[in-house]
Amino acid sequence: MAGTTIIRARVAHTPRDPFAADDALETFDDGAVAFADGTIVATGPATDVLAAHPEATVHDRRDCVLIPGMVDTHVHFPQIPVIGAMGLELLEWLAQRTLPEEARMADLDHAQRAATRFTRLLALNGTTSALVFGSHFPQAQHALFEAADASGLRIASGLVVSDRNLRPELEVTPEEAYARSTELRARWHGHGRLRYVITPRFSVSATEAMLDACRALLDDEPTALFTSHVNESPGEIAFVKELFPKARDYIGTYEDAGLLRPCSVLAHNVHVSDEGLHRLARAKTAVAHCPSSNAFLASGIFPMARHVEHGVRFGMGTDVGAGTGLSMLKEALVAYHVQMVRSEGHMLGPAHLLYLATAAGAKAIGLEAVAGDLTPGKAADLVLLKPPPGGTLEAVLEEAPDWSAALGAIFTLAREECVVETRVAGDIVFRR
Repeated sequence: MAGTTIIRARVAHTPRDPFAADDALETFDDGAVAFADGTIVATGPATDVLAAHPEATVHDRRDCVLIPGMVDTHVHFPQIPVIGAMGLELLEWLAQRTLPEEARMADLDHAQRAATRFTRLLALNGTTSALVFGSHFPQAQHALFEAADASGLRIASGLVVSDRNLRPELEVTPEEAYARSTELRARWHGHGRLRYVITPRFSVSATEAMLDACRALLDDEPTALFTSHVNESPGEIAFVKELFPKARDYIGTYEDAGLLRPCSVLAHNVHVSDEGLHRLARAKTAVAHCPSSNAFLASGIFPMARHVEHGVRFGMGTDVGAGTGLSMLKEALVAYHVQMVRSEGHMLGPAHLLYLATAAGAKAIGLEAVAGDLTPGKAADLVLLKPPPGGTLEAVLEEAPDWSAALGAIFTLAREECVVETRVAGDIVFRR
């Protein structure tokens, strides 16, 4: 095939769900991925792929591990500067550290610098697709979309809307929220690799009228996404109960507004009943699991086994800035740690972690036909990982007897410094 590119490397991906199948992980010690016009045309042993495409341009990266581009299902664009704000629980953390930082997005110059930095850091960490909590300010949200478009990443985001219980400069009326969101959606939804997301901050800061406005926005554009927060911390849940006395529970605040849909992604869901999980599964609403954030803010441990049991879709999110960094590799390790210490945790292995960092997220945010694994026909969203010379990861990988050991070492030790190249649809968006 003319114009075909082949990357030869050690290759690993999860074309099947390891929560449902024992053979989910597919690996090639000497493997190759071939792509043309941004689409994967072959994945397999290098000898087979090279023989099938003799005219291809070949990049020999056998010193690297090649995995699918990683997918972050929940990350906050304005919050890079508050990473590491210790000693606070959710509501205090918001009031004392996070909302003041988000108010700085009113300054367009600041927002533009933050947007360029944010998208660069995503690519540097091997994240090729992300569901991004945006800004409360339309100009800042425009700046994010402009930077995302220039970066080449697959970014879904939208104006964050609230009408109570925040700083006054972060609040708008439902009518203003509808008008501003409509303008942004018309400009950016479906532009290049961008999608629009209707984004009330959370039910603590949204009246029923604001949630109704969000429903109207979603009805206007059913191909958009919806995202917010749910069941993150006990204090937050108690506050929501006071604010919505007629709702069945926190999930019910979105359910009553008609916002539980297959295009919806709710972050956290740490404290949830079996009946709540049943309703999420019935609505086909996905959850963004954010393990480092939930630990950092003392919110609790995600009941992963119960989500699997009830058939609730979930991906993984870094939730920066309560999360401890933009590395999905690190986030996977924290997921492993907390599930290991939870009395009813899900036993995770390397295949689960690779799936959570890639394909699970793609499914959660509606990209399962496009990204998440290396199946021919999907986009060539790829990451090359290489341990820094002389370091611990290099030493462990040299002795790794099999792929389980190698991936276990990567998730335990690899971070942003190990990402040497990130591609989206075959295009290089980061190279070290």
